[in-house]
Formats: sequence, structure tokens, C-alpha cells
Amino acid sequence: MLANLGYFSLVLTFVAALYGAGAAAYGAVRRRPALVESARHAMLLTWPLVTLASLSIIALLVGRHYEVKYVAAVTSNAMPTYLKVTALWGGQAGSLVFWSWLLSAFATAASLRRWERDREFLPWVIVVTMITLAFFISLVIFFENPFQRLWQTLDGRQVSALFQPSGTIPLFPTDGQGLNPLLRHPGMVIHPPMLYLGFVSFVIPYAFAIAALVTRRTDDRWIRITRRWTLVAWLFLSLGLILGGRWAYDVLGWGGYWGWDPVEIAAFMPWLTGTAFLHSVMIQEKRGMLKHWNMLLIILTYSLVIFGTFLTRSGVLSSVHAFAQSAIGPMFFGFIGLTFVVSVSLLMNRWGELRGENHLGSVFARESLFLLNNLLFMGILVVCFWGVLFPLISELFTGQKVTVGPPFYERATGPLWVGLLFLMGVAPLSAYGATSWRSLGRGLWKLLLLSLIVPAALYFSGVTLAGALIGYWLIGFVAIVTLVEFWRGALARHRRHAESLPLAFWRMAIRNRRRYGGYIIHLGVVLMAIGIIGIEMFQTETQGTLARGESLSLGRYTLTYESLAQFDTADGRNVARAVVQVSRDGRNLGDLYPRRDFYYASQQPMTIPGVRSSLQDDFYVLLVGWEPIAQEGATFKIYHNPAVNFVWMGGLIFIAATLLAAWPTREFDGLREAATARAVVARA
Repeated sequence: MLANLGYFSLVLTFVAALYGAGAAAYGAVRRRPALVESARHAMLLTWPLVTLASLSIIALLVGRHYEVKYVAAVTSNAMPTYLKVTALWGGQAGSLVFWSWLLSAFATAASLRRWERDREFLPWVIVVTMITLAFFISLVIFFENPFQRLWQTLDGRQVSALFQPSGTIPLFPTDGQGLNPLLRHPGMVIHPPMLYLGFVSFVIPYAFAIAALVTRRTDDRWIRITRRWTLVAWLFLSLGLILGGRWAYDVLGWGGYWGWDPVEIAAFMPWLTGTAFLHSVMIQEKRGMLKHWNMLLIILTYSLVIFGTFLTRSGVLSSVHAFAQSAIGPMFFGFIGLTFVVSVSLLMNRWGELRGENHLGSVFARESLFLLNNLLFMGILVVCFWGVLFPLISELFTGQKVTVGPPFYERATGPLWVGLLFLMGVAPLSAYGATSWRSLGRGLWKLLLLSLIVPAALYFSGVTLAGALIGYWLIGFVAIVTLVEFWRGALARHRRHAESLPLAFWRMAIRNRRRYGGYIIHLGVVLMAIGIIGIEMFQTETQGTLARGESLSLGRYTLTYESLAQFDTADGRNVARAVVQVSRDGRNLGDLYPRRDFYYASQQPMTIPGVRSSLQDDFYVLLVGWEPIAQEGATFKIYHNPAVNFVWMGGLIFIAATLLAAWPTREFDGLREAATARAVVARA
């Protein structure tokens, strides 16, 4: 009953989405507002319908309905209830339903805004969101149905189908395979929803951009409407990437947080274009420039969102994140190609109408530096895109899939990241309009000179790697420039309003959240860069097999093997857990408990490191192997990861600052809205 209810809810959603897209387009072309309103009501209907389907899946998962193929594949009796609920997005079919649920929710939220001033946008926003929703629902209905049941033929073979095939009897397993052990980590429970929230949120700005192109609105109204949608999308995508890095660090057992895995990169590419878009739309708002570029960036971001989902769901790439091979790959490829071609064709058709109101006045003006910033992001995107596609291209032409490893990405993108860091320091010192090298240099040279203290201090403390010294110099430069900008702003307000400096700083940041939130994001990036350079350039490792009581040293740390226990747990695991003592410079720091969990149901192991963390570094211990009978000897791999916790600390500041920048400011937004309305009336 639940399976039928969920399935027919999805079918009705598919019909409503197709009707909404068709009625909205026809109503807009024929100027029939009643049809457009009918399409909006159809769009509003999609969210409760997909919610019903999602709740049906969750009820099946929690209720142990193993006669449903999806339930048997992703849950088991030993799994706790919260993991059964999160199994909604733990498998391919369920994750597509979850994606669709988020999209229907966001489309509903967008449709409930006040449309009096932007009525011409409404039908085309409906068309874009409903076509996207119909595509994802079609994948679920026709290819990856989570409501298919298990049946058994008379000769004992198992088949899966929604309705009972002839010559079969119902199959009622008593237990399921269980969720992939790698997906049971708290970071991985939260990581996919955050990525999906980021992916789906970007559909809304894209829909408004297409609406602006169709209706020939060449002003920046669509950008202002979707500003917070874009910030929220970028916030969730950033949070998803950070959580994914933490999951990899805690579970995958290779001592790092980013391995340039194809699916990691698939989520990273729309973040690159989204970041470039967030920077360049400020130029369009302030100077009326880069209109073509902004349209192209949001089209690319939407296409990369679908492309990233395609890479994960199609199984065309080998990845620890990707799902199994699936028939939906060609459907994804066709949809990506069709939407990209249609979007770019529409942009080309409106190209002449999107002329900027101003021109680049100087190479050193802020708008020029922002454009250069965008080009560097696009350079990183090209490297990532080529690295992801190269294995597919090599397989197509040579029959062998040649993978691209981290050294390629690090060498190719390293100089581009250096350029971006330098621009983060220079851009705040420039001004809009005509800025000369001399005027920029007057504010730049003192701060550059001051920032040299950082590499000098590091050099005399024993750091001699040229790459690290350059990196930390740039980090120091960006931090100094950002802090000076805060100081100048707070000091100016202090003098103007006779406020105390702390109060002036607080009110300055609150009343200009977008600008100073952006500066705090830069400080978060600075902290993350400290950690990235630390682990990338100074990480050390060693490995050894120890008898009880023996020790293994790495730098100033010493590990002593004490004991190992092997036992079964109530949730279907066999756990091998070692106890090791860690000391630094001869001082005991306590015990760590690295372990290896083996899940009987899925026949999969998972390595859980023992980590001793401090702000300075991490001592990271893996249990690689042991003697299964006597348990006298065990093999350990250990890593020393300097400054890695700056990555997580910087990530928290990064997320908090994005929330600050996106937080509504009613008073000032109202003033801006009123000013925009007056400008529109004046042009009319």
C-alpha cells in the first residue's frame, strides 16, 4: 500500500510538473494570466506530492519492508532508526527523490514571493523549475524506482518489479544488506543534504536569469531578486564540501581530507563558477557592467550542478563517492546538452541587448581586478573539467581508462590559487572607475612591506621551503589588508558618530553585511590556507609492524603498541581495536584507539583512525593489519599533519561569515528596493 501510494504520488508530480511548464509557457505567449496562475498552482502542488512520496519511502525504510528492493539494499535490522531515515539519500533511487523534494520545496518558496513588480518573470521561472523537476522525477519513475518490490520465480530466481510479474510469488526477506559503512559517519549523514541544498538552490537564480533573457529585461533586477538565493546556495555548497572533507579525513584512512576524487571535483566545479558569479554580480549592480559574463556564469553553474549529479549517479567514473553503474547516464547527458545549448542560444540571441552601461576604465580598477579574479576561477575550472573527463576520453580512444591523480591538479592549479590569494589582498585597496597604478601603489607598498615580516619570521624559525614561504607571505598580506580595511571603516565611523571603537565596528559590520561579511569570509580563507599549506607541504608519515610494548617514532612523536582486542557488536560489526600510547618529546599525551570495523551484512571494512588533535597539529594513527590468532603483532601507519585544524576552524568562520552576508536587513533592503522602483518608473 505504501509503495503504491508513493509511486502514484511521483506520477502525479510528473504530470503536474509537465502541465505547469506547458501552461506557463502557453499562458505567457498568449497573454493569458489565468493559465499562468493555473501553472503556479500546479507548481505549488508538486511539493506536497513529493513530500508524500518521501514520507512513504521513510516509512518503508523504518518499517523494515524488505520486500521493497530499495529498503533491502540500504537498511538492515541492526541499523539504528536515524540511519534508516537518512538512507533516503543513502542510495541512488532515494537520493533522486530527495533531490526532487528539495527542488519542489524551493520552487514553491520562490513562487510565494510578491510578484507585482515582476509578473513577467513568473511564467518562465515556472517553466525552468518544472522542466528540471519533471526530468528528475522521470528518472525515478522510469529508471530508478525506489518502490520496486522483490519477487521470486518458480525456479528460485529473484526479480524486481513494481507490480507482480506472472509466474512469481512475493519475496519477503527477513533482513537487508544495510547502508554502505562509509555512509554511516555523521559527516556523511549531513554532507549529501548540504550538497543537494547547494545544488538545488542554484536552480532558482538560473530560472530568473532565463526569465530575464526571455522577457528582454536587461537591468539587474533578476540579480537583486536572487541575491540571497545565490548566497544560500553558495553557503550550503561550501558547507557540503567542508563536511565532505571532514568525512574523508575521519573515515577513508589516507591521512588527508581532499584527494581530487572525480566526485569531489564534480561538487567543486559549480562552487567555482558560483564564487565567480557572486563576485561579478557586484560589478553589474554597481557599474552596470559584465551582463553577458554574469548570464554565462549562471548558465555554467546550472549545467555543472546537473553535470555533478550526473557524474555521481551515472557510475561512469570510479569513485568512493559514486553510486553503481546505472542506465540514467544517457538521460543526464542528453538533458545537460539540451539545456546548455538552449540557454546559450537564448543568450546569443539577446547578446546585443545586454550591452554594459560603462566600460573598463583602468587595468587597476576594482572591476578589472574582479574580472581577473573570475578568469582565474575559470582557469581552475578548466583544469578540473579536463582532469575529470580525461579518463573517459582516454577510454573512448584507447580502450584504457587513464586516471588523473592529485599531482596533476596541484601543479596545474597551484599558480592560479596563488594569483587568487594575491588579488584578495589587492582588490580591497582599489576603487571603482579609473584607478591608476600610482594611486593603487600608494596604498599597497606599505602593506606589502609589512607582510614580509611573516616569511622572514618563518625563515628564521626554520621554514626554508620556498613554496611555503611564498604561500604564508600571501596569507599574511591578505590578512593584513583585510584587518586594515576593518580598522579604517571602524575608525571613520568612530570619528563621524562619536561612538566607541567596538560599537563602531559592530554597527559598521551589521549595516554593511554584504561587504564586511565578504571580508570575514576572506579571513576564513586565510585560516584554511594556513592549514592547507601545512598538510600539503609539511605532512610526514611512516609505517611499521610492532609487537606489544614496541615503539614507532615520527618526528617528535612516539607511538607505543599496548594491546589489541577483537569482538563482535550488536549492530553487526566485527571490531578490531588497538590501544596505543602516544608521547611527544618523552611526555605522555595519553592513549589512542585506532580500529578496523568489518560489517558482516555488506562484507565491507571501515578504518577509523585514532587522532590526537591540537591547534598546532594532528597525530593520526591507522590500524593497517594484525595477527588474527595471537594478536601479538600489529601494523600501524601514522601521519603527522601540521596545522590541519586551521582548515576546520577557517571553514567555520567561512560559513558564519556567509550567514552574516546573507542575513536579511529590512531597513536597508527596503531603501534599496524603493530606489530601484523609482529608477524603473523613471525609465518607463
